[in-house]
Amino acid sequence: MKIAVLLVLTLCLPALLCAQQPTRYSSTNKEAVKFFASAYQNLDQHLYDEAIQNSLKAVTEDPKFIEAHLLLADLYRMKRMYKPAVEEYAKVISLSPEFNRGAYLKAAEMEIHSASYAQAQQHLEKYLTYPDLSPDNITYAKKMLADAKFSIQATAHPVPFKPINIGPEINTANDEYLPVATADESTLIFTRKINNNEDFYKSNMINGKWNTATYLSNQINTEKYNEGAQSISQDGKYLFFTGCNRPDGLGRCDIYIAQKKGNDWAKPVDLNPPVNTSGWESQPSINADGRTLYFVSNRKGGYGGYDIWKSTLGEKGWGEPENLGPNINTPYNELSPFIHPDDSTLYFSSDGWPGLGSKDLFVSRLDKDGKWQKPENLGYPINTNGDEGGLSLTAAGDYAFFSSNNLNGFGGYDIYKFELPVKLRPHLVTYVKGFVKDVKTKQPLEAAVEIIDLESNLPVYQDYSDDEQGDFLATLTSGKNYALNISKSGYLFYSENFSLKNYKIKSPFNIIALLSPIEIGNKVILKNIFFDTNKFDLEKESKAELLKLIEFLGVNPAVRIEISGHTDNVGSHQVNQVLSENRAKSVYQYLVSHGIAPARLIYKGYAETQPLASNTTEEDRAKNRRTEFMIIAK
Repeated sequence: MKIAVLLVLTLCLPALLCAQQPTRYSSTNKEAVKFFASAYQNLDQHLYDEAIQNSLKAVTEDPKFIEAHLLLADLYRMKRMYKPAVEEYAKVISLSPEFNRGAYLKAAEMEIHSASYAQAQQHLEKYLTYPDLSPDNITYAKKMLADAKFSIQATAHPVPFKPINIGPEINTANDEYLPVATADESTLIFTRKINNNEDFYKSNMINGKWNTATYLSNQINTEKYNEGAQSISQDGKYLFFTGCNRPDGLGRCDIYIAQKKGNDWAKPVDLNPPVNTSGWESQPSINADGRTLYFVSNRKGGYGGYDIWKSTLGEKGWGEPENLGPNINTPYNELSPFIHPDDSTLYFSSDGWPGLGSKDLFVSRLDKDGKWQKPENLGYPINTNGDEGGLSLTAAGDYAFFSSNNLNGFGGYDIYKFELPVKLRPHLVTYVKGFVKDVKTKQPLEAAVEIIDLESNLPVYQDYSDDEQGDFLATLTSGKNYALNISKSGYLFYSENFSLKNYKIKSPFNIIALLSPIEIGNKVILKNIFFDTNKFDLEKESKAELLKLIEFLGVNPAVRIEISGHTDNVGSHQVNQVLSENRAKSVYQYLVSHGIAPARLIYKGYAETQPLASNTTEEDRAKNRRTEFMIIAK
């Protein structure tokens, strides 16, 4: 049985209310007993405010009336009035320390919610000394004891936290929450609640400032249903969101996807099984390449309460969801996942891991074996004794967005931004933003864009540039080298390399990829063909580019090419000539060994005779050391 259900049973309003009303009391004051009896009658009728008033009258008549104090404490606890509940439990324990052992457990629960962690620890340690406690209550008491001990340490060692309201262009007297930004931070999408209706709004960054937020789209927002808990793809072209009780849904809440079309959005589509079920699926977070979806569900097979799951997009659609396992999920609730674009750092909210009360924010990282590590609490005062959730980060990972109603904003929940402590940040990430155009007409082109991790030879991004604007955007994690290839039927492909092995924080990559038609004399610089210094053996990182060239020749069987090698001007011309020719020959031999007819290929070395840049700097000399191919027949 799930812990969430067990707590309802084991912590039934109080022990008093789970049994018959007692006939003998600690008080002999007739007026006090009369008011106490009235309070019980109010309870039977579910008149809780009246029950509180009559209980107050009972303890006014007799301040030592233990049962009335306990009833009043339990009523305050039920209504989440934490501090009054703490005071009443304290009175019960003071009047008779052994009157009701459950008072220690419930007092501690209220003390944690009130940030009175030292008192909670004392009461829990006392409670756990009693014999014959139920296993469920022992589990819950130990869980809260871990919370109390953690909180005492966390509040004694606060982390830096200086939240900044992001301004009246976004925040209003209404509630604004759940912000997510595109990788280039040019667009922010968030939820605004007006008259109990949740809709999406957006704001664009113009000259370093957010403009006034506008209604996202009539295609996505509805008057009748709530839309919320969204995730935007890094390029801003796909929106995953939660829709509840919609007529096309499978359960109470489902996950939907909408694609941006020009300046508007297409009609959302339900993701359907196996992602959505007849249960509750919500709070999606899409990873950097758009192929792994993290989300929250209470489906069967979890660890209890709400768990975080993931589904991967394959050739046949979204795969069977996989639970993230016991290093993320607990018998309690895990919510609000946010997978950072580095694809290895997960932020989420939980009330199951040791925290400061209610739900706290945590971070977990993938280890070298691809397993999630046990999460780290983000610390105090990022986390408090209240509920924290809905955290998202910039792609750079240095700032986080969140919402709060406790920071003197413009009214209700406002959206804030704060600098994330260094130890809590993800891996350094940058992005490449490009525009694909025809080299002659300069018109935008829709083309296949692929980015490959050169070490693993696996794609980390596969998509198409926009058919109207020709743009694309992809994030890149530091510490790796990447190949970019852009291809379109009837054109030569475009090659680029991004080396992030020793990447430090700097500007992102912005490129304009000009595609040339397949015409005699047109060339492609193969920027991902690699040789060691003064050698002509192909390095393994060249494989992705060579396969792209083989694919191009296979799609265009009439094409013949010249493969050319080029060097800088360091060394003698004779040495450079031999080196450049041998490098071109290595590419030629690789193509032939992989099925390309020798008659379609020739190779030549040009040494230093065709420089692209001066040879005065190392950067320019690197540009001149290159491998190309040129169309010689079609």
